Amino acid sequence: MNVPLRRAIAVGASTALLAMGAVALAPSASAAGASSCTYNLTDHNAVVDGAGINYRTGPATSHRPRGMLYDGDDLRVYCGKGVWYYSKLIVRSGGGLPKGTYGWIRKDMLLELV
Repeated sequence: MNVPLRRAIAVGASTALLAMGAVALAPSASAAGASSCTYNLTDHNAVVDGAGINYRTGPATSHRPRGMLYDGDDLRVYCGKGVWYYSKLIVRSGGGLPKGTYGWIRKDMLLELV
């Protein structure tokens, strides 16, 4: 086998191994979803109490925001982890997030659970 061909095969194999490693290290799409909950709530509705509240991808400020929630936005709360609730938007949010978007919100950012 000639040198350029061996080098091309080696580079291709290295690239494939690096790509597989990145896939293996990446968290699954649902990693910060309901499976992150440590306690369940019996499906409650809730109303956002605040303007410009981050609706996050996971139960901590280190998770990226999906978008913003505003006073009066309606959520369905399913479960929680610490002071965070996992929920779904019942209607389009004041910040433009579509109905049905799932995310995490700190419980002190909610007016009440109904």
